[in-house]
Amino acid sequence: MDKHLIYRGSRIKYNIRGSGSTIVLVHGFLEDSTIWKNYTDCLELSNCVISVDLPGFGESQVISDTHTMSLMAQVINQILIAENISKCIITGHSMGGYVALSFAGLFEEKLSGIVLFHSHAASDDNETQKNRLRAIDFINKNHKSYISSFFHTLFSENNVQKFETEINQLKNASLKTSRTGIIAAIKGMLLRDDHCDLLKKINVPVMFIIGKNDSKIPLDKIMPQISLPRISEAIIIDNVGHMGFIEEEELTLRSIMDFASKYDK
Repeated sequence: MDKHLIYRGSRIKYNIRGSGSTIVLVHGFLEDSTIWKNYTDCLELSNCVISVDLPGFGESQVISDTHTMSLMAQVINQILIAENISKCIITGHSMGGYVALSFAGLFEEKLSGIVLFHSHAASDDNETQKNRLRAIDFINKNHKSYISSFFHTLFSENNVQKFETEINQLKNASLKTSRTGIIAAIKGMLLRDDHCDLLKKINVPVMFIIGKNDSKIPLDKIMPQISLPRISEAIIIDNVGHMGFIEEEELTLRSIMDFASKYDK
């Protein structure tokens, strides 16, 4: 069921289905909640599943000129309050993982676990910060051209042709995203805190899903973080880039289901 709430005067769209322990699915940059459709169809058989359009994406409105990760985490918290949900597992893809970690820093007591899906806890290094600033300049000139060239780079090179239909679907959906919403998210990622110390301190299990061929968040960047949480699991997948929910849908879905069955009590 699609629902909406108003947060700071802006309308936020989310979908809630199923019953039982709650799994919150949080999309990444230039995505929306529809990326999780196949996951939701399976997960709702044994769980309450919430998928969110983060501010500025999908059917959710822009809230500010900068959408910090903590602002997005506050949005998710308001959804949980509206649905009277006290505990959940958050699965965050890429930017959605940054939001999940920010949520953990603010509302750890509401978490049963975190899945970092092609995501990590470190803040941007200098080169990434420069790339984000260059992206903002480019988007200000032609944001549709930026979107059109974005998604091919997220897949393992061997998978680009195989998933051409899915890439075009992602691109066409993202072309509806406003320039303001895109830049607000980039600014938020640029300003985000380093959460590596948080990984050491939190008392909830963390699962990392990692693509061996991920050019956006390389394996060697994530590997040192796997040992940080008190309870940690990792799945490292061959021939997968940054889009495991498409490139290895069955394997990644099963991994999340197994993680939830162990920890979302």
